[in-house]
Parts: sequence; structure tokens; C-alpha cells
Amino acid sequence: MLLAVARSGRFTAAAESLGVNHTTVSRRLGVLERRLGGRLLARAPGGWELTALGRSAVHAAERIERAVDELTASGDEPSLVDVVRLSATDGFSAYVAAPAAARLRRRHPGLSVEIVAATRRAVQQRAGLDLEVVVGEPQVHRAHAERLAPYALGLYGSHELLAAHGLPRTGADLERHGLVYFIDSMLQVDDLDVARRVVPTMHDAVTSTNVFVHVEATRAGAGLGLLPCFMADRHDDLVRVLPEEVEVVLDYWLVTRQETARRPGVAAVVQALRDTAAEMGAAFLGHG
Repeated sequence: MLLAVARSGRFTAAAESLGVNHTTVSRRLGVLERRLGGRLLARAPGGWELTALGRSAVHAAERIERAVDELTASGDEPSLVDVVRLSATDGFSAYVAAPAAARLRRRHPGLSVEIVAATRRAVQQRAGLDLEVVVGEPQVHRAHAERLAPYALGLYGSHELLAAHGLPRTGADLERHGLVYFIDSMLQVDDLDVARRVVPTMHDAVTSTNVFVHVEATRAGAGLGLLPCFMADRHDDLVRVLPEEVEVVLDYWLVTRQETARRPGVAAVVQALRDTAAEMGAAFLGHG
């Protein structure tokens, strides 16, 4: 019960995964707290967080879980049964996290990966999240952050737009073009805000909180898009503009909760993300 709540951050989600109702989860956790002599969970804005005693209890439960998995697994590699929840940016979710999860599930069909697509800073209250992928080095507490991969943003335009308005030859030529990018007032990631400053003379054309909207608006000729190269280069109808003058290299960072990092399922997803990101190295930087 405690493991299920620790992994989901919610009694209802834990109950659903265990096939019981949430009152049963609450009652059994109450019994466990009385036996251990203290609170295991504390309310947090996004759900429930483990107390110090709760983290100790979870570590013990995970050791038991691993031992059981080793006893019941068939073959050389233990089969993983877990639910891992990952938060990542839209583009990373689609082109890195999803393929990584698919590859992992071919080896471990009992492993479920939940991908929450969001472009935001790393959150301090991580109830319900096992992993986060964010842009820019995060400032986090009680979590491990590692630099996962660099990626580049470039300026792109559609063939139709450039034929109608001309291919920009210098930075000054950008003044006559509108920019497709994030909504400035709603942007939560400082590094993405820095990227906007490489094209200060451009006025906003179409803006959105979703990078897939940026790509499709650029393809439709709404303006020049400041796009991740690994997304834009997939489309033959887009042309990169002023690649020497307009390029921003940012970093993806992976944040792992301390209390979940020891879980074999989480560790497997982390390694799958590392491997897939490494394979995309050249594409991330617009070289492949």
C-alpha cells in the first residue's frame, strides 16, 4: 500500500492500481503507521509526500520487492512490474520519452510509463512524479539533477513564406518577418526566454505554449519559427534561416526524486532516456 501511494502521490490512484478502494488504502496505512509509531505521509500541494519515517519504510519495502522480483523472474533479466510517471517538455516527450518507453516495454511488458507533457521549471513538490526532464539547470532540493543532452534552436521558414517575402540574408532582414514562438507572458523557463533575445527585432506572429503548434504554424507560413532543430529538420517543407547568426544551444536536465531513484523500474526508465538521448545527439544539434 505504502509503495503504491509513494509512487502515485494519491490514495485514489494507489487504490486503482491495487484493485481496492481508497478507504482500504487509508485504513491499512493507518495500521502500518501505528505499528511503526509515526506518520508515513504528509499532505503536499500535489498529493502526498513521504515523511522521513515514510522514506525509511519505502526503502525497506523496495528491498523486499526487489527480492521477490528476483525469485519470481524467469530468464536472466528480472521482469519489471511498476508504474513510472515522467514529466517532460512536449518535444522531448514525443521524440525521446515515448520511443524510450516503447523500447523498454518490449523487454518489460509489466512496466507502465506515464508521460506528462509540460514545459515548466522543475517543481519542488514532486508528489506523483518520479522523473522530470526540464530545460536549463534546475535548482532542486531532495532530488538528483543530471545534464542529459544539449539541443539547438534555429530559425525556420516555410518554402511558401520565403518565396513570397524573400530569404533573409542578414539579421536586419528579420524585421519584416513575424516570429512563431512561446507566449512571452506565460513562459516559465528562463532559458527559453533567453532564446527569444537572439531575434529582438522580430514582432510576434503566432505564439503558443506548445512547441508542436510552433512547428505547424511555421509550416503553414504564419512566420519564422524559432524551433528545436530535431523537430524542424523532420519536415522537408521547412528551410533553416541564417544558421550561423541565429542558433541557441540549451540543455535538457533530468531530475530524479531521491525516494524513487532506487526503484528498478525508475532506474530502467532513466537509463532508457539516457540511451535514447545519446542516440539523438547529432539530431539534437541540427547535424543529422
